[in-house]
Amino acid sequence: MSLIEAQVRATIAVTDMSTAREFYEGVLGLKPLDGDDGMDGVRIYRCAENSLLQVYASEHAGGVTATAASWSTPDFEPVIEELRSRGVAFEPSEDPAADKDGVHTFGEHKVAWFKDPDGNTIAVDNGRSPS
Repeated sequence: MSLIEAQVRATIAVTDMSTAREFYEGVLGLKPLDGDDGMDGVRIYRCAENSLLQVYASEHAGGVTATAASWSTPDFEPVIEELRSRGVAFEPSEDPAADKDGVHTFGEHKVAWFKDPDGNTIAVDNGRSPS
């Protein structure tokens, strides 16, 4: 078996699991795996097609400046509006590819970035390849 046949998950470090749960569950609307009570400072969320997001307590939280996790959805605009209505602030940019609301457009590809309470960068895109 090679890695191409193995499941991959995004893993994000946070400083406080209670704050992380409020954000990932309350704001983003994620649901933890059945039976995952967040013990030992780890919480795992199942997303589409059995992809996983693991959030864990660590002293290294927020140190990564690159995108830590990214969701692709063909329902980009409704998802962006739902996240905004829940208080998510998308990252503004001086990039000419970005609009005033932080949505970047590269041909048919759209993406918006936001941060979790620890400053980890997260993205949502429309699942289309940049052209």
